Amino acid sequence: MKRGGRGGLVAAAFAALALASAPVMAKDTVVFAAASLKNALDDAVAAYAKAGRGKVVVSYAASSALAKQMESGAAADIFISADLDWMNDVERHDLIDKATRKNFLGNAIVLIAPSAANAAKVDIKPGFDLKDLLKDGWLAMADPSAVPAGKYAKEALTKLGAWDGVKDKVASAENVRGALLFVDRGETPYGVVYATDAAADKKVEIVGLFPEDSHKPIIYPIAATVHADAEAKKFLSFLESPAAKPAFEKQGFTVLP
Repeated sequence: MKRGGRGGLVAAAFAALALASAPVMAKDTVVFAAASLKNALDDAVAAYAKAGRGKVVVSYAASSALAKQMESGAAADIFISADLDWMNDVERHDLIDKATRKNFLGNAIVLIAPSAANAAKVDIKPGFDLKDLLKDGWLAMADPSAVPAGKYAKEALTKLGAWDGVKDKVASAENVRGALLFVDRGETPYGVVYATDAAADKKVEIVGLFPEDSHKPIIYPIAATVHADAEAKKFLSFLESPAAKPAFEKQGFTVLP
């Protein structure tokens, strides 16, 4: 019995040594990012991987959906929202490392139409008649009750006096890329999306620019979450570095200082 006990102790010691010397497998860095970031962030992730700096997995959706997922227990390492409201919301739930939060990118909203429609340019200003422009068609937008792109669009249309005329003609999408797709497919004659989304799709064209003063500044904040490890924070630093800047500027984002 004693020999068996000593043998068991020796075996346990060797097992512990083996575990201690085994390489620790680094987990993938998980990023929750606004849908409008897909092209730019995919390029940034590819550049990071090409440099052999680690694997990054990105989940794209409306900022509202991502924030709610985090608040329901989904573990992300980095969150990039398309507006300040949803970042504020996850911060109130103590889900981000406040010291890492920064205003990261800027954008603009535009009126788009299918390229094949050869639609005339629209002078977007106070009093412009969007309802008449739509005729029997619908206006594609991200959900104006929750999704940042839709909220910015509703704010601008309200300030310009056009919202009441079109609010019952809105084809609401779960995120801005969904709204873009409605116009891309010709399912709606017009849509309101970010300028960067319009630039990413050759089947749509920008027919009007919303004045900057018609809505609050479009700011994408970024932060590490409370789950972020050292590897995740390295990727965060990369995104904020000059090396990643071209990926975002190429798509039309303004990289904020």
